[in-house]
Amino acid sequence: MAKQMKQVMDIRASKGITVGQSNEHQRRWSEKGWNNATATGNYDRSREPLNFEIKKEGIISSVDKRKSIPQLMAENLAERGIKDPNEGRETPKYRTVVNFIFGGTRERMHEIAFGNQKVDLTQGVDNSHIKRSPDIERWAQDVYRFANDKWGEENIVAFIVHLDETNPHVHMTLLPIDKDKKFAFKKMFAGKDKYQYKEIMLALHDELAKVNEKWGLMRGDSIAVTGAKHRTTEEYKRELSGQCTTLEGQIEENKRILKQLYDEIRFAEKRVKGLTTMTLNLEQRKDELEKEIATVNEELKNGKGNSEELHERIKKLDNDLQKVLDNLADKQAKLEQANEQLDELKSLKDKAKDMTEQYQQQLRLSTSNLTQQVRFRLADVLLDDLIRDFKKLLPTLSLGTKESLDDSLLQNTAERGEDIIKCAIFLYANLVDQATNFAKGHGGGGGGSDLPWGRKDDEDDRAWARRCLMMAHRMMKPTGKNIRR
Repeated sequence: MAKQMKQVMDIRASKGITVGQSNEHQRRWSEKGWNNATATGNYDRSREPLNFEIKKEGIISSVDKRKSIPQLMAENLAERGIKDPNEGRETPKYRTVVNFIFGGTRERMHEIAFGNQKVDLTQGVDNSHIKRSPDIERWAQDVYRFANDKWGEENIVAFIVHLDETNPHVHMTLLPIDKDKKFAFKKMFAGKDKYQYKEIMLALHDELAKVNEKWGLMRGDSIAVTGAKHRTTEEYKRELSGQCTTLEGQIEENKRILKQLYDEIRFAEKRVKGLTTMTLNLEQRKDELEKEIATVNEELKNGKGNSEELHERIKKLDNDLQKVLDNLADKQAKLEQANEQLDELKSLKDKAKDMTEQYQQQLRLSTSNLTQQVRFRLADVLLDDLIRDFKKLLPTLSLGTKESLDDSLLQNTAERGEDIIKCAIFLYANLVDQATNFAKGHGGGGGGSDLPWGRKDDEDDRAWARRCLMMAHRMMKPTGKNIRR
């Protein structure tokens, strides 16, 4: 079966955008920044010239690095007369930026971006011969129009397409501002509760799917639709064992990179501190010389002292001042560069830290998945063995013991366990009507309750499964019972 190509849309809100994030999006890196980036991520510098951005009215342009995204955001708000609610706050409070990533399955995105050209993804390989396909520009313009129609072009601060990473994608920086010129992230994206948020997100993915359909990128299906089946324990074991080994290696590598970045950050911080001190000292010296020059000029004006000596003194002070100004300009430029490098390092550190945490989470999830699968298999075998042993034991029990077990879950499971399990599965999937019809069609009372049924907010998987099983037990009895919470 051919692999289905899926669209990708990642949405993350933040309380602003840092210079470090902006540098990553725009590739405003120094040589050292590039070296750190290629060491920590899947960046191919030879393909960096293929990157582009889309500006107003969908115009294709090379990535403009003259201004950072925070600067563009500030200018956007100033032109519209909108105040940043986080401005002046020591700790940002409001979600003023929504960061989007648009893309899709790697194979299809490579076809759109590079056509039939084969990109070598080996780190350090020269791919400068690769050309950008016109299709990636047209796809990006379609996505840009989608965002334009949905949230307004005036809210799009940056729309940058990266073709120098493993998978081609778009980074879009959006201001969540409504028609009343107010920041309104919750109204536009989150909704009043988690249910409305889910509806908004589902609808958004559906709308994007209509755009991506002509590009061969499909909307992903939920498990409820696909009816995903359990894989065998051996399949899980093979897959997850490989995953765990890879993830453990990635975690260790990221820890090494993080240590290196922390060392470089400490060095960069010392450099910034030293340059800051020198700059402050030079500014102080500048002020002193300017005051001294002003004093001598005043003496000359008032005819105090020897005129020739005063002129010589002013000349010397002017020379000293010019040297200080030149030195100050040099140190200020170096300080600005050092701060930018420090921001880059901190951004890379945050990214490496996030990646490490993601790998650790994936490792925990992979381990948990394997544990759950093993637990499921063991529980399944144990249940079958218990029921079989109980059936063998039942005829040998005394009448009193049999009566004490009458109508118990154990007895009923032994007699009609398969039906109870099937009924419980319907309940677990919240298909109450199907569960009721199944129970009635297999000799049970069915229940037919007017009371609500469903999973409680604070109910974990085991508690919910147990409650479904007990309810199925009651529903499969010949006499109907009402469904209770």
